[in-house]
Amino acid sequence: MGLLSLAIWTPIFFGAVLLALGRDEYARAVRWVALIGAIVSLLVTLPLYSGFDNTTAAMQFVEKAPWIERFNVFYHLGVDGISFWFVLLTAFITVIVVIAGWEAITSRVNQYMGAFLILSGLMIGVFSALDGLLFYVFFEATLIPMYLIIGIWGGPNKIYAAFKFFLYTLLGSLLLLIALIYLYVHSGGSFDIQTWHDLPLPRTAQTLLFFGFFAAFAVKVPMWPVHTWLPDVHVEAPTGGSAVLAAIMLKLGAYGFLRFSMPIAPDAAHEWAWLMVALSLIAVVYVGLVAMVQQDMKKLVAYSSVAHMGFVTLGFFIFNDLGVSGGLVQMIAHGFVSGAMFLCIGVLYDRVHSREIAAYGGVVNTMPKFAAFALLFAMANCGLPGTAGFVGEWMVILGAVKANFWIGLLAATALIFGAAYTLWMFKRVYLGPVANDHVKELEDINAREFLMLALLAIAVLAMGIYPKPFTDVMDVSVAELLKHVAVSKLN
Repeated sequence: MGLLSLAIWTPIFFGAVLLALGRDEYARAVRWVALIGAIVSLLVTLPLYSGFDNTTAAMQFVEKAPWIERFNVFYHLGVDGISFWFVLLTAFITVIVVIAGWEAITSRVNQYMGAFLILSGLMIGVFSALDGLLFYVFFEATLIPMYLIIGIWGGPNKIYAAFKFFLYTLLGSLLLLIALIYLYVHSGGSFDIQTWHDLPLPRTAQTLLFFGFFAAFAVKVPMWPVHTWLPDVHVEAPTGGSAVLAAIMLKLGAYGFLRFSMPIAPDAAHEWAWLMVALSLIAVVYVGLVAMVQQDMKKLVAYSSVAHMGFVTLGFFIFNDLGVSGGLVQMIAHGFVSGAMFLCIGVLYDRVHSREIAAYGGVVNTMPKFAAFALLFAMANCGLPGTAGFVGEWMVILGAVKANFWIGLLAATALIFGAAYTLWMFKRVYLGPVANDHVKELEDINAREFLMLALLAIAVLAMGIYPKPFTDVMDVSVAELLKHVAVSKLN
C-alpha cells in the first residue's frame, strides 16, 4: 500500500472502528480513538511533503492496480503540485474538527467522529484519483457523511438543509457522469484522466463537456447563482460540519475545474472564460454586498466564503500563472481562515446558543484571549498583509490586472467589502461595553479550545509571512497546465 492509499484508507479505517464502538457510554474512549485516528491520518501524509519533487509537473506517488477490469477501470492514484496541498490540508482540518467536537457533541459521538474521519479519507481520494470513475465514486461518496452530519447533528431546519445540499450537488453530478461516459467512449474505453487531457475533441463536444463539468463543479464551489444552498446549510450544520464544508468541500469543485474543465476542454474554457470571469466578479462584488446586511454570524461568513471562492475561479479563468497560482493559494488560505471563523462562531454558540450578532457585544471584556484569536482571523478574512488571506487575493488581483485592468479593479473592491462586513461584525460582537447578562457570564476559552485556535493561528500567520513552500510546490504544475491549455485541441 502506497502513501496515498494510506492517506485515504487510514481515516476510513478509524472511522469504521468508531462506528463499531457503539453506545454513548463509551463516549470518552470514542473521542480519544477519533483523535488518535485523526493524528495518525495526518502523520501518514507528512512523508508526501518530504518526498515531493518541486521540479517536475509529473504525477508523483503513483499507484495503479486493476479495479473493474471488464471496463478498464483502475484504482489509479497520484498527486502533482496542484492537488498536493489539499491532501495535507484535509488531514490537518480533520484533527482540528475532532478537537472542536470534543465537548460540543454529546449524542451519537461515535457516529459523529466516524463520519468526519470517513469523509476525510473520501475527500483525499477526490484529490488523489487519476481514474475518472474512481474520481466520481469518491466525489459522490463525500455527500453521504456530510448529509448525515447536517441531518443528524444540525439545527432546527436540519432536514431541509441536508436535502437541499444533497439534491443541489447530486443533480450537477449526474451531468458530470454523462460527460465522463462520453470521454470513456471517445477515448476507446479508457477512464484515465491524463489520457483524456490529450483527446482531440471538436468544439461542440468541448462546449457540452465544459458545461457538463460546470454543472457539477460550479454548484460545489459554489458560484453565483447556484450558491443559495450554502448559507442554508451553514446555518443548520454543526460547527465541525461548517468548518469542513468551508475549508475542504468547497475546494472539490474548484479543483475539478483545474483537473477536468480546463485541460480536457481547453478551447471551450477559453471561449467561455468571459462567462466564468463575469460570474466570479458577481460573486466577489454582489455577494460581498449581501454579506454586509446579514444579522446571523454564520450566514455572514457563508456569504463571505462565496465571495472568496469567486476569487479562486476568477484566478483560474484569466489564464496566467499569477492568477492560477493565486487561486490555488487562496483555496488553501480560505481553508484555514474560513474554518477558523466558523470554529470561533461555534465557541460563542456553545456558550450562548445564539448566532445572532445582536445577542452579543463587548465579548472582549469577558473573553480577552478568545477575542485576540477572533481578531487575527477577522483580519485574515479582510486580507490583511502578513496573514494567509492576503497572499492569494493579492496574486489574483495582480494576475487580473495583467489580463485586464478593469477586471483587476473590480476584483480589488472585494478587499473593501471584505473589510467592511468582517470588521462590522467584529465591532458589534466583541468591542464596546458588555451588552447583556449572557455576555457578562461568559468564560474565556479552555485549554482544548486554545489549542484548536492556536494551531489555526500558526497556519494563518505562517502562510501569510512565508508563502514560498506553498507556491514552490505548485509553480511547475501550474506552468505545465497553462502550457497545455494554450494549445488548441480542435479536431
